[in-house]
Amino acid sequence: GVVENYATRSGAEVHFSGLPYIRTLVAAKLQNELKLFILLALGVSAFFLFIFFRSAKAVIFPLIIMVISVIWALGLMAIFGYKITMLTSIIPPLVIVIAVENCIFILNKYHYEYSLHRNQAKSLSRVIRRIGAANLLTNAATATGFAAFTITNNRLLVEFGLIAAISIMVIYVLSLTLVPIIFSFLPPPHGKYTKHIEESLAKSLIDKAVFWVSHYRNPIYYAMAGIVLIGVVGTLQLKTSGTIVDDISKRDPIYQDMLFFEKHFKGIMPLEIVVDSKKKKGVMNLATLKRIDRLQDSLRKFPELSKPLSVVEVIKAGRMAFYGGDSSFYSLPNSNELAFMADYIPSFRTKKRSLIDNFIDTNYQVTRISVQMANVGTVKIDSIQQTLRPTIDSIFNPAKYDVTVTGTSVVFLKGTNFLIRNLWESIALAVVVIALLLAFLFTSWRMILISLIPNLIPQLMTAALMGFTGIPIKPSTILIFSIALGISVDNSIQYLSRYRLQLKHTGHDIPSSAISALRETGYSMIYSSTVLFFGFGIFMLSTFGGTQALGFLISITLLVAGLLNMFVLPSMLLTLDKWSTTKAFEEPIVEIFEDPSEPDPDDAGDEYGEEGKPV
Repeated sequence: GVVENYATRSGAEVHFSGLPYIRTLVAAKLQNELKLFILLALGVSAFFLFIFFRSAKAVIFPLIIMVISVIWALGLMAIFGYKITMLTSIIPPLVIVIAVENCIFILNKYHYEYSLHRNQAKSLSRVIRRIGAANLLTNAATATGFAAFTITNNRLLVEFGLIAAISIMVIYVLSLTLVPIIFSFLPPPHGKYTKHIEESLAKSLIDKAVFWVSHYRNPIYYAMAGIVLIGVVGTLQLKTSGTIVDDISKRDPIYQDMLFFEKHFKGIMPLEIVVDSKKKKGVMNLATLKRIDRLQDSLRKFPELSKPLSVVEVIKAGRMAFYGGDSSFYSLPNSNELAFMADYIPSFRTKKRSLIDNFIDTNYQVTRISVQMANVGTVKIDSIQQTLRPTIDSIFNPAKYDVTVTGTSVVFLKGTNFLIRNLWESIALAVVVIALLLAFLFTSWRMILISLIPNLIPQLMTAALMGFTGIPIKPSTILIFSIALGISVDNSIQYLSRYRLQLKHTGHDIPSSAISALRETGYSMIYSSTVLFFGFGIFMLSTFGGTQALGFLISITLLVAGLLNMFVLPSMLLTLDKWSTTKAFEEPIVEIFEDPSEPDPDDAGDEYGEEGKPV
């Protein structure tokens, strides 16, 4: 453009900044990152699907479902008229990660069933009956974590939560219908395709989990207590802060240009002080102008603020010009000079537009003082505001003047505090709704409590991690808790549902049922935790700090939650056997796995022939 041509011709160093400029470049970066993360998410999903299932079919067809899910998510954004923002840009790769988790649960159950009786039709039938209802609850729990953001009254979070929640339920329908249909037309998974059930690193890890759960539960509890202790210590170090452009990398040229403006011009973030004199032409009263001048002197004492601009500076410059440009006359005029100068102010007498209109309303009743602020955090903004208010009240009598401190910096402070309060409420709501979903599934409050423990402890660990690494509580990081809770509880639902089914098959043998359930669902826990860890990990490649933190923290949270669900949850069931496994748990409102008329998977006889066709 013009500026670049000038810089080339003159050799001058040029810097760009300002909020409109920053927002424009951020929007362009979001577009580029959206494409990158979709490709990365698909690549990570394809890689792990192949590693887990060793079959091209188990890669290609789930990828097709993921692409359809992304199209649905983007289509929903278009239908609702939502734009791509910092939050909505992560929905497509997020949808891919959730879709691959669903496909893993379904494919793993399909392979597990087929490895038992080598009957394809029977395996697919049981996948739909036994995984369908369970996945409905797990997807509903995940959607709840996102839907909780719709109560925040923040447009960006509401859009993010709504689209993500709807997309997750769409993923459920697509995966449950398309995967069984597609694989019913394909040959059954023979030989090497079921090898991951019999010989794999996952099986080795499951065997170790079974060994520790069976013989060393106390060390598991000590480790859990250690995690809780570390979590409490780290959480006490959490800080609440944030800056307006805090999500932009400090190495980014945008951020570097902003630092240049802060160094030489004190910043680019607007801070406005509006003075209402409560009467027409009250601003042009000399007493009012002197009060504004006193306030500006006070503002100059803050090193974070630039030199104030107001009608006072225009009038001072006018007086200096009146006296031939002599800088010694750069001050407020006396009453006689002000009356004489009024004839030279176009808008004051003739209503023509002039420079002074930028600072005063048409009635000369309200004026503003404009200051630029450095990109300081919310804590510093609040401190400046709290220090400034007594000074303002001492200069402007509140009975005669209304003085309001506003501007992007102050709005950001109030918006951040409001969002943090709302987001804590959304987290509490997510916990309550997920607990209600678990109550609908398990009916026993004791089992609900046990199932929440391995999913809430990782939240504490994440808060500690933020405290130790200095990642503050702010809107872009606090939403991590609801998202991670909604996803991590999936493993608990799958495991406890299978545990209840095993209780019926083993005649209420709690140790045998807990271990059998762990052996079956352990594969899905390991596979889904691995994919989720690396799937969310791709966000660490973002150029935006908030997105990086989201990827890093959710990945760690889900990994810890997966391990706790594998080790702590079965251990608690065995330790608290009679207390936890009550009649209420065994007789639920709705049974999501078992069909009373269906024989046990290990029964020799069944209703299918050798080729998997109903007889």
